Amino acid sequence: MTANAQDSSRADSTDGEPLSLITDSPEEGFEVAIQLARKGVTSTQPDKEVLFMLRDVYSKDPDALIASSQVIAIHFQTVAAANNYWRTDSDE
Repeated sequence: MTANAQDSSRADSTDGEPLSLITDSPEEGFEVAIQLARKGVTSTQPDKEVLFMLRDVYSKDPDALIASSQVIAIHFQTVAAANNYWRTDSDE
C-alpha cells in the first residue's frame, strides 16, 4: 500500500499523479519533500500575485531561507521514515 502525502484527491503532483511518500531513491524523496513544502506555501497563500510579490522579500532574508530549509528537512524526515532510508543491509 502506498502512503499518500494527503488525501489523493487534494494532493496531486504537477504531472497530475497523486503525490506519494514512497520513492525509489533518497534523491527522489528529497524532491517530494520540496514539493510538499511548496504545496504548504501555496495552500497557505493561494493568491499568486501576493506570493510573487513576497518572493523578493524572503529570497533576500537569511532567516526566511533557513526556515524554508528547515521545513524541507522536516518533510524529508517524513519521507525517509516512510521509505526506511536508514535501513542497513543487516536490518532486512
